[in-house]
Amino acid sequence: LARGEILGLIGPNGAGKTTLVNVLSGYQRPSEGGVRLDGLDTTGWQPHHFARSGLARTFQAARLFPEMTVLENVEMSGVGLGLSRRQARVRAEALLGDLGIIHRAAVLAKALTYGEERLVGLARALALTPKFLLLDEPAAGLSPREAQELMRRIAAIRERFGCGVLLMADTLEEAIGLAHTIAVLKDGRIQQWFEGRPGAKPR
Repeated sequence: LARGEILGLIGPNGAGKTTLVNVLSGYQRPSEGGVRLDGLDTTGWQPHHFARSGLARTFQAARLFPEMTVLENVEMSGVGLGLSRRQARVRAEALLGDLGIIHRAAVLAKALTYGEERLVGLARALALTPKFLLLDEPAAGLSPREAQELMRRIAAIRERFGCGVLLMADTLEEAIGLAHTIAVLKDGRIQQWFEGRPGAKPR
């Protein structure tokens, strides 16, 4: 995955997509082989080390703090990265504005809709200013309209932040309009690579 690239990874439930994301972000250790991040061997790294080295991820469940506001949830990422509370708040407000949910900043996370939870999870990941962003089935459970809007925002993220994006999806339709290259995963193995958007470079 290169900076500024959107790489789609598709496959049915049980193909190994979430396991792969867990390995790439330090939540599971590979049984063989390894992971390199910007040329660095990550063997033995804990998840927080990945985050501080430029890799952020989202989860299928947003994992928000329900009794904290939306703004506070996003601030937490910045504070965890070493920003002051004021710096973290400025960054959080900007990200919520970018994602179109600044009007929900003062709302408790437990009062959000499922689609809003997904956007807040995305804002928390972006607050880490990642070089690489791993999105674990971000459109799962969303309505077609919500999914289309989310994909539009993901495209804008790549353009604005310049990070590489790994987009995991169940179906080709979710990824083909957005990804430069798409890989098909089945039984834990890449079965096929093919080109995504027109003009993208095939592998």
